[in-house]
Amino acid sequence: MIRLVLFGRQGAGKGTQASMLSEHYKAPHISTGDMLREAVAEGTAVGTRVRAILDAGELVPDETMLEVIKDRLDHDDVQQHGFLLDGFPRTVGQAKSLLKITVVDLAVDLDVPEGLVLDRISSRRVCQQGHIYTVGDHAAQSGVCPVDGTPVVQRDDDTPDAVTARLDAYKVKTAVAMAYFDSQGLLLTVDGVGDPETVFHRLVSAIDERLDNDARW
Repeated sequence: MIRLVLFGRQGAGKGTQASMLSEHYKAPHISTGDMLREAVAEGTAVGTRVRAILDAGELVPDETMLEVIKDRLDHDDVQQHGFLLDGFPRTVGQAKSLLKITVVDLAVDLDVPEGLVLDRISSRRVCQQGHIYTVGDHAAQSGVCPVDGTPVVQRDDDTPDAVTARLDAYKVKTAVAMAYFDSQGLLLTVDGVGDPETVFHRLVSAIDERLDNDARW
C-alpha cells in the first residue's frame, strides 16, 4: 500500500505521471474531478449537495470537499491499495484537514520550471473532443483535428495571461500547502523535466528510496 499526494504546476505532466504511478503501485489515482463526479453519480447525501453547488456554478466549499474525499478514502480499493491523490489539497488549510483524516506517506512535488510550463500550455491546442496538439503540429496549423474533424483551437484559459494568473495562484496557495507537508517531513521534490518515461523512472526511484529510508528509521 502507498499513500501519495501529487503536486505540480499546471503543464508539469502531473496527470500523465499519476496514471503511470497508479499502474506501477496498483493504487487508485484519485483526482478532485473524479471524486466529485463519482459522488454525484452515486447520489449520496453529500453527492446531492455537490450537484446543487455545481449546478449553481459555485465552488465546492472545503468542508464539503473534505466529506467527498473522506468517503472516497473509505472505499475498498483505497483501503487495500492506498491512493494517489491529485488536485487536493490546494491550500494549507486543506493540507492540515487531510492529515487529520488519513495517513500520507509522501507529498511529491513534480518540479518543472514556471517558464517551461508557461511555454507548454501557451502552445497547447485542443479539439472539441479533447485531443491535444502543440502549435507546431499540422492539426494546429490547419485548425482541424485529423481524428474527429472538429476545430482545433487555443482554449481561453490557455492564453499566456490566463496561465500566468493560474501559476501566480499556485505560488500563493498551493506552494504554502507544500511547505506545510515539508514541515511535517513528508515532502519529496522530483525533477519533472524530460520525456514521460524518464520522469516516471526518476519518480519511482526517488519515492522508493525515500520510503525505504523512512522504513529503516
